Amino acid sequence: QVQLVESGGGLVQAGGSLTLSCVTSGRTSSIYAMGWFRQAPGKEREFVAAIRWSGGWTYYADSVKGRFTISRDNAKNLVYLQMNNLNSEDTAVYYCAAGRTVRDNYYYARASEYNYWGQGTQVTVSS
Repeated sequence: QVQLVESGGGLVQAGGSLTLSCVTSGRTSSIYAMGWFRQAPGKEREFVAAIRWSGGWTYYADSVKGRFTISRDNAKNLVYLQMNNLNSEDTAVYYCAAGRTVRDNYYYARASEYNYWGQGTQVTVSS
């Protein structure tokens, strides 16, 4: 089992920045990739970004490309999501997820590829 805990959410003004963190614990050696998803009120959960745990690739949703950066610190079992130039459409609960299966990066845009999920952290962007 792998446990995931997100932190770093909060209220930020439009145009501002925020960095989310996700700490992993448990059988982290089984992780192949990590991802961030988000879910706004009344909407389905959507993919934001993914990263291969051992390095080699990242993958982004078009809506965040150029504004968000996913990174990892394997020594600290941490995954980050640096979010810049935020707008109201970025308001959502952000979830961290971990997947075990060896796949090409684009597979990890699918929520079904992930085996473990965190509880989420709220990000609210005020205009």
